[in-house]
Amino acid sequence: MSSFEYEYDRDNDNDAAILDTSVHHRCIPQQGGTFMSRSASHDTVREQVRKRYAGIAKSNGSCCSTSSCGKTDPLGNASASAALGYSPDEMNAVPEGSNLGLGCGNPGAIAALKPGETVLDLGSGGGFDCFLAVGQVGKGGHVIGVDMTPEMVGKARANAAKARCRNVDFRLGEIEHLPVADASVDVIISNCVINLSPDKAQVFAEAHRVLRPGGRLAISDVVVVKPLPQKVKASLAAYCGCVAGAARVTEVEDMLREAGFVDIVIDLKQESRAFIKTWFPGSGAEKYVLSANIEACKGPASALGEKGLDARTTEAVPACCSGKAKKGGTSCCG
Repeated sequence: MSSFEYEYDRDNDNDAAILDTSVHHRCIPQQGGTFMSRSASHDTVREQVRKRYAGIAKSNGSCCSTSSCGKTDPLGNASASAALGYSPDEMNAVPEGSNLGLGCGNPGAIAALKPGETVLDLGSGGGFDCFLAVGQVGKGGHVIGVDMTPEMVGKARANAAKARCRNVDFRLGEIEHLPVADASVDVIISNCVINLSPDKAQVFAEAHRVLRPGGRLAISDVVVVKPLPQKVKASLAAYCGCVAGAARVTEVEDMLREAGFVDIVIDLKQESRAFIKTWFPGSGAEKYVLSANIEACKGPASALGEKGLDARTTEAVPACCSGKAKKGGTSCCG
């Protein structure tokens, strides 16, 4: 069986299954390359995800299709981004080929980006959210995209060259080990990527490290709201397709808090069931996971004094996240 739709056993749905989000227990494909063993390493997980998304980059395929991981994905449907919360103006403002129809939300809509800020995108893919961020931070700002798939980084760099965007930088690296300096970023965004990491706590620790005091996290990701059936958790297609690797809301909160974040807000998007249902038709995945807007802040560092002064500006750094961003038609390179 090549698709998650057929791997899913509706007659033996185990709603009481114990949720195991320790992803390092997953991901070696068995015969047919479909199911995961219980003894896979983090590197094996990453390699399977990398293989899947390399294929997507080459074919412009969609992340969440019914084809199995490692197989050729169908061509991407850029218009699918409308269901994720992107406006027509936003979809038209980016270089052709950067919108691959990936994601589970619109992190830029909650990031409240300001001119001059430095933005980091975790799992930047073809650069869609990065190019939108460039339009918001302007020529005085800077945007960094990090992706672990060489094909995606190459695609994003080519898109930047086509658009002549000079204040965006695409870097090859793992989000668990960011190629970014300490305290150098104002805002971190991410779209349906952290659920794919085999070490989410390390991702949040790295995010905290690279943020400046007062910096903020604004991400869209998939979270578990009901225990996943064992066959879903054991499906390689479901893992690469942003379902089986998702963590529970309480786990996400705990990992963020342990990393040092404050002002944590996780907003479940009930309407996301509609597009999650299309990822694996007939599987019932939408019963178990939802898209969520996840926001958090890095408080002022004690080393900078009680007022939380930013070493760049000597101005007081806010200890909480700013308001919602305004949606609108901004051009890619501002």
